[in-house]
Amino acid sequence: MDVFEQDIKKIGFIGLGLIGGSIARTIRRIHPDIKLYATSGHLSTVTQAYEAQVIENDRLMELSELAGMDYIFLCTPVQQNIQYLKQLKPLLAPDAIVTDVGSVKEDIHRAVSALGMEKNFIGGHPMAGSEKTGFAASTAHLLENAYYVLTPTALTPPEQTARFQRFIASLGALPLLLDARRHDRATASISHLPHMMAYALVNLVKEIDDEQETMKTIAAGGFRDMTRIAASSPVMWQEICLSNQEQLLSLMDLYMEKLQELRSFIADGDKDALTAAFTEAKNYRDALLVRQSGSISPVYELYCDLTDEVGVIATLATLLAQNGINIKNIGVLHNREFEDGVLHIELYDRASLDAASALLAENNYKIYHR
Repeated sequence: MDVFEQDIKKIGFIGLGLIGGSIARTIRRIHPDIKLYATSGHLSTVTQAYEAQVIENDRLMELSELAGMDYIFLCTPVQQNIQYLKQLKPLLAPDAIVTDVGSVKEDIHRAVSALGMEKNFIGGHPMAGSEKTGFAASTAHLLENAYYVLTPTALTPPEQTARFQRFIASLGALPLLLDARRHDRATASISHLPHMMAYALVNLVKEIDDEQETMKTIAAGGFRDMTRIAASSPVMWQEICLSNQEQLLSLMDLYMEKLQELRSFIADGDKDALTAAFTEAKNYRDALLVRQSGSISPVYELYCDLTDEVGVIATLATLLAQNGINIKNIGVLHNREFEDGVLHIELYDRASLDAASALLAENNYKIYHR
C-alpha cells in the first residue's frame, strides 16, 4: 500500500465521461485500494463503469451518499459543475477537497467564493482529451505526461494543495499551479480560439463547396489536421465559449487583426513581409514539443510507400500483428498534398509507433513521419 492509499480512502465522481472516466480508470490502475464511487446522468454509464470494475456502486447514487469522500471530482459540463457546489457544501468533511476538470476556471472560482467554499476547493484542468466523448472512450493512460493545471483558491490550505498536487503527479500527469484568470487567458489562446477557428473553417468550406463536394473529396492533411477538433462536443463547446466569453472575444479580435495583417501583405504583394511572418510562425511552431499531450489526445502515425498490388496491405498488417503491434487505423491516401507515403497507419501509443517504424524499416518498407 503506497502513501496515497494510506490517507485517501474514498473518491467520488459526479459525471463519468471521457475525462472523469479516464481519471477514475487511472486511479483504479495505480491506487487499487482507493474506493471509487460515481453518479451520472445515465444509469448505463454507471453500469459500464461498475462492470469494468472501476467503481464500487452499480446504481445511481444520491449526492448525499458522497458525504465522507476525501476528494470529489466534478466532471460534468462547466455550468453544471457550478450548480452542484451548493448541494455539496453541507456534505463536506473539514479537510475534504472538491475539484473540477473544466477548461474554464474563473466562473467556478467566483461561485466557490460566493458560497464560502474556498478552503475546500482546488480547481483542476487536465490538458488531455479527445474529440470522442463518454465513458466508453475513456482510458487508463490518458493523463500520462499531460499537464494538469491546478488552481487553488487564496484560502485553500497549502498542505491540501501540496497533497493534491502529489496525488495528481502520482497518476502520471504533470501538475502545474496557476491562478484562475491566467489559466483562462492561456486556455483561450491555445485551446478555445483554435476550436473557434476550426469550426469557422469547416463551416466556410461546407458553405462554399460545390454540388459535387469537390472540396470535401480532395481535403488534404492540412485541412484535416486543423479541423479535427471541430468533431468535439458542440454542447460542451457552447458552454466553454459562454463561460470564457471575455477572454475568448478579446483573443478572437486579436486573431482577426493578425488575419487582416496577412490579407494586407497578400493584397500588396509584399513578399518580404509574408516571408517574415511565415518564418516567425515556423520558428515558434518548431520550438513546440509536438508529441506533448494537449487538450486532444496525441496522434501516433506514420506513412508508408506501397506498390499497387493485391495483398500488400494485408501483408503489412499481418507483419505488424505477428509482432504484437496493434493498428488503431489504416487507410490509403487519395490526396497526398502534405504527406509522403500512400498508406497512413495510426497506432495506439508511442511505443507501438516506434516498434512499427523499426520493424517496417527492417523489412525494407519506405516510411515517413510528419
